[in-house]
Amino acid sequence: MKKFEFVSQAAKRAYLDLPKEIQKQFGVDLNAVQQDKAPFSAYKTLSDTVGPGAIELIENGSPAFRAIYCCKYLDTVFVLHAFEKTTNGVDRKELATGKARYKEMKQKVEAERKRVTASTAKKAK
Repeated sequence: MKKFEFVSQAAKRAYLDLPKEIQKQFGVDLNAVQQDKAPFSAYKTLSDTVGPGAIELIENGSPAFRAIYCCKYLDTVFVLHAFEKTTNGVDRKELATGKARYKEMKQKVEAERKRVTASTAKKAK
């Protein structure tokens, strides 16, 4: 089973700001992803706009909600962003936040890889 992590405290706050029933639905979806299954909610890839492997969970309605995650690195599901959709089109501000947090996640991934490599090199000596 994959690990689960919010990429930052801001990402966690954004997720916790969602209504409880939406948190629960996205939580069920993210748990399925942790188990290498497809989410139950509608979803789409955001590889071109946020980064490779980024996925947007979709809960339509009035209002609509979204959560952006990535499970491509370190066998972990990283939650990047969650928000209430306020436009009918692409919400560029929210995607920009997702993209910035994707970069933050990549920095964490690289730091962890360097740490593991250094630890492995020490053990080999």
